Amino acid sequence: MSLAAFIRGNTDSIIEEWQNFARGLEPASDGMSPLSLRNHIVQILTFIADDIDSPQSDCEQITKSHGEKRHNSTPTESPASVHASLRLDGGFSMDQMVAEYRALRASVVRLWTEGRNEVGIGELSELTRFNESVDQELTESISFYTKTLDRSRHMFLGILGHDLRNPLGAAKMSAQLALHIGPLNERQTMLMSQVVSSAGRATEIVEHLLDLARSRLGSGLPIIKQHMDIGFITRQLVDETRVIHPGRKITLEVSGDTEGEWDKARLGQVLSNLLSNAVQYGFTDMPICVTVKGSTEEVVLSVHNDGVPIPPAVRAKIFDSLVRGASKDTDSPSHNLGLGLYITKAIVSAHNGTIDVKSSEKGGTEFIVRFPR
Repeated sequence: MSLAAFIRGNTDSIIEEWQNFARGLEPASDGMSPLSLRNHIVQILTFIADDIDSPQSDCEQITKSHGEKRHNSTPTESPASVHASLRLDGGFSMDQMVAEYRALRASVVRLWTEGRNEVGIGELSELTRFNESVDQELTESISFYTKTLDRSRHMFLGILGHDLRNPLGAAKMSAQLALHIGPLNERQTMLMSQVVSSAGRATEIVEHLLDLARSRLGSGLPIIKQHMDIGFITRQLVDETRVIHPGRKITLEVSGDTEGEWDKARLGQVLSNLLSNAVQYGFTDMPICVTVKGSTEEVVLSVHNDGVPIPPAVRAKIFDSLVRGASKDTDSPSHNLGLGLYITKAIVSAHNGTIDVKSSEKGGTEFIVRFPR
């Protein structure tokens, strides 16, 4: 009997053996009925049997090996995707879901080869097609599972950030008001100032989380372009940084035409993030150098500091989310969320610009941002 015919004729016994394995996936299978455990396994087995019987060219085999074979149904309605959705909703981990596929593969092969003394060329070919089909279904299930889980996580970040923004803003405004409406002793003034500072920092983290959620959920960062002067904004932020860090020397050089159509607030975020990084990771006794150069095609912004160079492995993924560098005084990670450079790149990309980093012991670290006109 061919493998495809065996699967169609012995679906119940295959599922029974597989189901005994699935029941042992604690605690995910707690309380799941036999029906819920076997949901869509019949459809998956039907797809596998039909796939084994279908003609397949060498090109189609390569496509399938890459997990790119297309179903007649939509990606979200295929048996593998529906199975992944049910397992995600049921609390199964991805490892447990993958284990289910391994058990299904083992159940079919064991039952089909039971009592056989040898396996011929034809059977080996069918086993190859069978394994390709299982791998295809497994690839689809993993892809759907991870995409759904990632979207849920970023949706949660967006909702969390949105809900936290209002109470944080109220706390900051109340503390600021308390500082101005009545006399406070030195201790009270210090505590209120700390509340303002901490609420401001927490608000900044929330804004970063919201930006991360927007970019990951596909809506992108909102960009509102207007006529502005990058040189002017840079002078403002450099002056603010000097006030906050009076012990640090920051030089600024602006040249050429730095006016154009960009998002003023977003560009301020870019420069603020780069300056904060330079202050945090640069040597305290060395200057931070900021330059803005305008040309007919673009405006180039660079922030340079001397400090411990960024290792090549970190440099390759420094613009990914949740990647943090080590502080200048210790090898331990900094206390920020590692979202600043990720959001910086997202803002630059939204302006069709580019951002690059160079870092070495001799040359220091320099971030170079190019904003096309």
